[in-house]
Amino acid sequence: MFYWTPYTFVRIVFFFIAGIILGIYQPDLVPEQVLWILFASCVAIFIVLVFSRTKLNPGFIGLAAVFFAGYSNTLIHTDSRNTDHFLHETSIRQYVAVVAGFEEEKGKSWKVEARVQHIFDGEVWRPVSGKVLWYFSKADFPTPFSYGDQLLIQGSPQELNPPSNPGEFDYKRFLTFKKIYHQQFLRKESVHWIANDPPYEIMAYALKARRWAEGVLEKHILSGRERAVASALILGVKDGLDNELVQAYASSGAMHVLAVSGLHVGIIYLILMLFLKPFKKWRYGKWVLAVISIVVLWSYAFVTGLSPSVLRAVTMFSVIALSRPLNYSTNIYNTLAVAAFILLLYEPYLIMSVGFQLSFLAVIGIVYIQPKLAQLWEPNNWLLDKVWQVTCVSFAAQLATFSLGLLYFHQFPVYFLVSNLFVISGAFISLLTGVVLLVVSPVEVLAAWVGQLLEGILWLLNYLVFTVEQWPVSLINNIYITTTQSWLIVGLVVFMLLLFQYRKFVYTLGISICALLFGIAQWHHYQQEVKHEKFVVYSVAGYQAMEWMDRGKSFLFADSALVANADRMRFHIRPNRLISGIDRIHFNNHSFVRTIPGGRLFSWKEITFLQLTSPDFSLPDNLEIDYVIISYNSVQSLTMLNSIDYKHIIIDSSNVYYHANRLMKEAEQLQLSAHSVLQHGAFSIKL
Repeated sequence: MFYWTPYTFVRIVFFFIAGIILGIYQPDLVPEQVLWILFASCVAIFIVLVFSRTKLNPGFIGLAAVFFAGYSNTLIHTDSRNTDHFLHETSIRQYVAVVAGFEEEKGKSWKVEARVQHIFDGEVWRPVSGKVLWYFSKADFPTPFSYGDQLLIQGSPQELNPPSNPGEFDYKRFLTFKKIYHQQFLRKESVHWIANDPPYEIMAYALKARRWAEGVLEKHILSGRERAVASALILGVKDGLDNELVQAYASSGAMHVLAVSGLHVGIIYLILMLFLKPFKKWRYGKWVLAVISIVVLWSYAFVTGLSPSVLRAVTMFSVIALSRPLNYSTNIYNTLAVAAFILLLYEPYLIMSVGFQLSFLAVIGIVYIQPKLAQLWEPNNWLLDKVWQVTCVSFAAQLATFSLGLLYFHQFPVYFLVSNLFVISGAFISLLTGVVLLVVSPVEVLAAWVGQLLEGILWLLNYLVFTVEQWPVSLINNIYITTTQSWLIVGLVVFMLLLFQYRKFVYTLGISICALLFGIAQWHHYQQEVKHEKFVVYSVAGYQAMEWMDRGKSFLFADSALVANADRMRFHIRPNRLISGIDRIHFNNHSFVRTIPGGRLFSWKEITFLQLTSPDFSLPDNLEIDYVIISYNSVQSLTMLNSIDYKHIIIDSSNVYYHANRLMKEAEQLQLSAHSVLQHGAFSIKL
């Protein structure tokens, strides 16, 4: 029998999260004034019921108050609702903002987050609030600006655009959860440095500590690839990781070691527990151990630049460390719930963070599943026992995060159990060695020796990761599931675990229902997205790309430079292929195309497509076309198409923006059916 009584704070956090989610997705469902009245009423009724000693259970009223508190807290932390946010300004000529984050290096630019302080609308300067994402061209700025640099910017930030292509990653939504609604690409003539005035001094010192640590690693680890892994594994700095390295770690199921998070903080906490174990014998040893652990963990967070992922993990383990002297036998699930509550109280939008979701699910999985798996076999050999323990931890974490991995990353590493045997051990040794290197860095001879040792360990780790990647079928990718299907997988796993523990038929019924609903959802997706023939003209600035899809087959016509650009293909084209179940791709060589002067003519069954690629095109009179695709600024005026009969015009993304805009205005004047992918996103139809 399952009892809720020991899990008091778990219930509280569950209702708090429910309020947060409703506040995120339905912020205007309940007026704020009514919301506060409901919250105050629930609190008042709860207090009356508690002190009146009535037989009525006040628990449900208290949980309702927690639910409304979560909803209210979300609205309070939604910056776009603030009346002084510059989002509500209609005219911005200039503005002053301060760099509020650590710079991130991109291919041709520096990316950094800034806080807007004042705006000039052409008449007066006014104080405002809000964040903006800046991109500085490397051609104009060889070195980036630093945290606290106050800049005067000419021009106005642009609102973020929604996804331009089917299934494309919603970058606007992603940044909205970080309270960023605008971005701006900056050149030298638009930027004027004013002063260095850090918003928070502690953050300024933390970022200096992070730069110092980066310098130590760069000085003592000579190999570029090993240095990049060291920076990612120890400090969370991933700028130096190349695509080949990232792909190898992803394929082997070891990607989690390249992002400083719960695993790394947990390793440091475990090391502290081992070294400080003698303190437990003291009278106040538990308190001494807790204080030292918290100080060390937060010092580590400080050296990593107080990044959000590290702060999240350090907060979690600080609560765990503090719970031991307060009540050593406390329920671990309540402890995790307290950590989640503190984090969500400070920032409710963390619930939408992939890192937050994966961290807590992985820890819950390890806490619940790992002990049960470990009991199935107790090896007498010490080495076998350690291998079995690591295997149980890996399997428990993977099972708990399985559905999210499929939903967000569309792949599953087949050999994760094998890779984690050496990856977790390698991360443990590398992190310990890296911390030692930072500590002994003032002693040049000792630091050089430790640096060489760390470089050798990371070389071996990389070698093993690349070896596993080369194994047959190391990665099952191109998996597509919906959010609903992800929840059904979670339900399936939960019912399986409950059946394993309680051996009741009702959980078998739950497994069957989840499996049935998953199958129905998959069938519905096939009927709606995979079964149909489709035609898509993608929006990829500067390139032309169009694709015909037919039950798993793709016929792509695109610029060779675009196809060779793996990042752009992965970001703009691949998501729609995942949704459409594409597994066979044909590129620029199809039987249904015919080259004509200045263009191409496509005949897809009974539907015709004309693509114009050169201003020198020549068209026969009375040609009947269903769709005309204009590429490479080939059409100066739509009157040039008067000799043919067509139904719809598509202006693709190989055209210059202002040219596409001019053609759209002309189409509107002539009352022609037209679509510009640069302005309105990809053109997609079912044929």
